[in-house]
Amino acid sequence: MDISETLQTLYTATVEHDDGSYQITVPEREIATGTLTEGETYRVALISTAASDADDTETTDSMQPADHEDQQQEYEGPPVEEGEQREVEIENLGEQGDGIAKVERGYVVIVPETSVGDRVTVEMRQVRENVAFADVVDRNPRQEV
Repeated sequence: MDISETLQTLYTATVEHDDGSYQITVPEREIATGTLTEGETYRVALISTAASDADDTETTDSMQPADHEDQQQEYEGPPVEEGEQREVEIENLGEQGDGIAKVERGYVVIVPETSVGDRVTVEMRQVRENVAFADVVDRNPRQEV
């Protein structure tokens, strides 16, 4: 999956039907942290959770408690800090050719000058609520299976 360098936020939401229209609720934290501004227009990309047909028949009311719990877990903040070093594996490449790795809770780390399959030690240079940008500090050899 390609992730744009202009990605501003990443979260899980439910599409809800309301009087002939459909809505996606933006978590309050996205406004509070300044990631998004109320009244502005944004491009939205939707990624299916690949739920089964049985899951699709549940009512919104029955799904709200689980969504609320997920939002509380996501609100804990990024699982990395600026200056922190981590070993990651590059899983994909972004539109600009930068490597994309994921850490806890699917948190995305963008790493320039890497290729898919690279295992590298990185240092987080910029951490946002939904994505971090890191620099390579050491290239680790690929392990043969």
